[in-house]
Amino acid sequence: MSKEFIHEIKVYYEDTDAGGVVYYSNYLKFLERARTEMIVSIGLSNKKLLDEHKTLIIVKSCNIEYIKSAKLEDKLQIYSSIESLNKASFDIIQKIKKDKDLIVKAKLKLVTVNQEGKPIKFPSILKSIY
Repeated sequence: MSKEFIHEIKVYYEDTDAGGVVYYSNYLKFLERARTEMIVSIGLSNKKLLDEHKTLIIVKSCNIEYIKSAKLEDKLQIYSSIESLNKASFDIIQKIKKDKDLIVKAKLKLVTVNQEGKPIKFPSILKSIY
């Protein structure tokens, strides 16, 4: 397994349902933000990847398991690490924890594509996140 990146967030009112519990689809947004910050941590951005390296990263598949609920004003930690790397795709494991409790676990397959949406070789500039 690769390096583990940690991104922290706070649950805001807009993230919750009427009962103050995080609405299930918002966890996907939290995971996306953590993946974006993982790229930022190596001095890149999604815009820079597109502008300078003609590369986009798209989600091909996502398997998510909801274990416990997060609530309004909870502070969450999102752990992200690349599990495997292929020519044009990589598998990433993401976990959301509240304190030490695991609340969400996800495995995603991400693909690097060009501007036309065709798979391209994983750019060497991204290898430092692995």
